[in-house]
Amino acid sequence: MNSLPLEVINALGHYVYIYTNPLNGHVFYVGKGRGSRLFSHLDDMSETRKTATIKEIRAAGIEPRIEVLAHDLASAEAAFKIEAAVIDLLGRNQLSNIAGGYHSKTHGRMTLEQLCALYQSEQAEIDEPSLLIRINKLYRHTMTAFELYDATRGIWKIGEDRNKAKLAMSVYQGTVREVYEIAIWLPAGTTLSTRTIREERMPGRWEFVGRVAPTEIREKYLYKSVRNYFSPSSQNSIHYVNIKAVAPADQSSTADEEEDSAFESDVENLAHISLPPANEGQTSA
Repeated sequence: MNSLPLEVINALGHYVYIYTNPLNGHVFYVGKGRGSRLFSHLDDMSETRKTATIKEIRAAGIEPRIEVLAHDLASAEAAFKIEAAVIDLLGRNQLSNIAGGYHSKTHGRMTLEQLCALYQSEQAEIDEPSLLIRINKLYRHTMTAFELYDATRGIWKIGEDRNKAKLAMSVYQGTVREVYEIAIWLPAGTTLSTRTIREERMPGRWEFVGRVAPTEIREKYLYKSVRNYFSPSSQNSIHYVNIKAVAPADQSSTADEEEDSAFESDVENLAHISLPPANEGQTSA
């Protein structure tokens, strides 16, 4: 079926729908809309994972299964929120949706610890020489332990003071999401990564290799606020704590030590020697 009677369309109002692959029973797309929006993907001629899946299904002589999850919703915003919840539940790895759900970083699927960190977090008092590394653009509540490690450890333009740091803390929205012991800094691209970068951007950049900090250190800082360590006007991604002999508010990295947001959309995978990975089993992120 690729159309609905007008009476049905009118009754649907705002709705959320899914596309299922009949070949394996997996949902591969989640959407929201009004009118005949749910059929629009059948005529999509772009080159995406979604359209590739539809072509594969049609090559087998069948059509994708389209289902409406919720309809007659009060508003487009309600449809956005339900769509986001379904995307969070199923996971982006299974789906062909290009974008995540509506406000999923702030209102999407989270553990209870992540919720507490978002709305009420205790202030951290950092004792060790540390780097606070903000990953606001890369962070997702559903990212794996290894993805969080990779997002934190590189790829940075950072000065020699990096070698004085014992700890690196992954920071999202002013709250510590993981704590790592730094073993060594290496030129960017030396180790295998889950991220993708353009190799011409790598000269002069660094990545660290380490592991999740021991429990007694980790529990001192995990899900605690470090907002007071950043000056209100600071846009830098990296902040030094107990490293530089200056006041805390002045320990931010220089401008060329900021995260290059272009890395988020790069398409070439690293193909280098893999060093021992961080401990993947100690975070709920």
